[in-house]
Order: sequence, then C-alpha cells, then structure tokens
Amino acid sequence: MNQWSAIEEAQRDVCRRFAAQFCAAPRHLKIGIALNVRDGIFPINGLRHALEGETSGWYIWAGEELSTDPDFFKPLHIEHLDEWAPQIKKYLGLPPGWRFLIAPDCEDVWFDESLLHARRE
Repeated sequence: MNQWSAIEEAQRDVCRRFAAQFCAAPRHLKIGIALNVRDGIFPINGLRHALEGETSGWYIWAGEELSTDPDFFKPLHIEHLDEWAPQIKKYLGLPPGWRFLIAPDCEDVWFDESLLHARRE
C-alpha cells in the first residue's frame, strides 16, 4: 500500500467513526491554511466548505480564534501538508459541512450545517 492509499484508508476510517460520507480531498487540490499552523499552536481547527475549482474546501488554522484578516489563509496543495501538520491529513476525507478540532489528547469532530450555506469571500 503506497503512502496516499494509506492516508485515504485512514480518512475512510475517520468517516466511519463519525458516520460521515467519505469525500476525497485529492493531494493536488489546495487547502486554505493559516501560517500559525506551522508554529505548533493548539488546537488545530479545520472546516470544510464545498469543493470549488482547484480547492478542496478545507480551511485550517491553529489557536482559539479565527482571524478575519483577508490574508489569514494561504493556499497550500494537500500533498505538502507533511511540512505543516501531517496529523490533520486523516480528517480531510470528511465531507463539506464538517469540522474538526484537535490537540494533544483531544479530538472533536462534528457536522455544522451552516457551513453548507456559508458564503466564502
């Protein structure tokens, strides 16, 4: 099993645990990620909007607060996540409308219907 097959299987496992339908996030697609994710700050938060164009719909940030700065999120191809936060890759198979929050000894995953109706700027 190659690395990406193993990652997809881990994503499918997360989806099964939370009774969510698997929605692939191919490694060539982009996520929006905050620079603070590289700083080792916890918790790490993620939310997924609908896939659009070359984006997976995922937005990832670290810490308690989500900034409103329009430059807060930077585009990053999923295949480069190992350099940022490899521990989040297993959550990227969750479909649009899902969120996660992780920290050492903490994992919270939930569906947030408002994400399906949110308008991205």
